[in-house]
Amino acid sequence: MNYGEIKKLDIANGDGVRVSLFVSGCRIHCAGCFNAQTWDFCYGKPFTKKTVSELLTLLSPKHISGLTVLGGEPFEPENQKALLPFLRTVRQTYPQKTIWCFTGYVYEKDLLPADGKRHTEHTDELLSLIDVLVDGPFIQEQKDVSLQFRGSRNQRIIRLSEKCAIT
Repeated sequence: MNYGEIKKLDIANGDGVRVSLFVSGCRIHCAGCFNAQTWDFCYGKPFTKKTVSELLTLLSPKHISGLTVLGGEPFEPENQKALLPFLRTVRQTYPQKTIWCFTGYVYEKDLLPADGKRHTEHTDELLSLIDVLVDGPFIQEQKDVSLQFRGSRNQRIIRLSEKCAIT
């Protein structure tokens, strides 16, 4: 897996001050996507053990609320396989911090069912490690800049764990 960017202090992609990882690779290709360069699976830099170490260090300060994973598309099968061991490590190292994930796929349709468009052998465990999922493709005709943590009205903020109170 490659990644396009790591934001060390992000307040736009989840509650509190967060570390955000923008993975590369997306097959959805939403019209008006704010991050279209990350559609390419080869964009950016390789996600290595050094990257994991850097992210774990960035997550360590008390003022960091947690990790946000977005892209590109975290739920592309190739990205799920690479993200699963990383998110396990984040959860074990920082159980008090939250993990947010943004996806253009729809939770109940594409991710949950065994025959869902992006359900793989990694999906269920990956979802179990995520506290908040923001789902749904960006739809330019439903763009709404007043929405918190979303770009279009069809997108939802789904609380997957009791740990996270969404404001």
